[in-house]
Amino acid sequence: MRIRRVVTTRAGGASAPPYDSFNLGDHVGDAPEAVAANRERLASELGLEPGSLAWMEQVHGRTVTVVDEPGGEPAEATDALVTARPGIALVALVADCVPVLLGDPHAGVVAAVHAGRVGARVGVVPAALEAMKANGAEPDRVEALLGPAICGECYEVPAAMADDVEKHLPGSACRSRAGTPGIDLRAGLWRQLADAGVGRIGVDPRCTAEDATLFSYRRDGTTGRLAAITWVEA
Repeated sequence: MRIRRVVTTRAGGASAPPYDSFNLGDHVGDAPEAVAANRERLASELGLEPGSLAWMEQVHGRTVTVVDEPGGEPAEATDALVTARPGIALVALVADCVPVLLGDPHAGVVAAVHAGRVGARVGVVPAALEAMKANGAEPDRVEALLGPAICGECYEVPAAMADDVEKHLPGSACRSRAGTPGIDLRAGLWRQLADAGVGRIGVDPRCTAEDATLFSYRRDGTTGRLAAITWVEA
């Protein structure tokens, strides 16, 4: 089975500043009609029906929702979506957090995960892998993409926070560009996926805080959200 993965940028949409212009988040204060137009364009560009996009109300937790049918409301209080149904496109929205796209092409099972500092710390990615396994996936067949996110050199945090995240997500502690404590979530998640037996892990190296073509909450405050999408082609 063929698994598709797409990550958007902030270009080419209908939103006005500071959400300019391809904002896909409907919870950040942008005009609803602009978000709706952007979401319609997203589906059109992907060659999908708008109702085939599955969204979630992200809360920085570890809850996983399995999506069996297209359409419907966004999954409530969820930070990972899993489906074994071809044609349903799972969407994670981010603006510094790590979007994690997982897929087992043999089983035809995919997941989209929103992994911020809190979600990564409490194990949202292992929870998504467990839900995938319950639907027929095997970790050694899973392919992973860690999408654009704030890099460790830009993610400066208090020392106690870095130590706490490192305790729960080994490999994440780092030094910022200023030489202060920092967190590299993608490094910690890469190690977590490797320890879980995931054999193929790709990393998009772009830093949302450094790349002006991407949305960054830490850089801009009020801003839009980019999307990481995955689906099994029907």
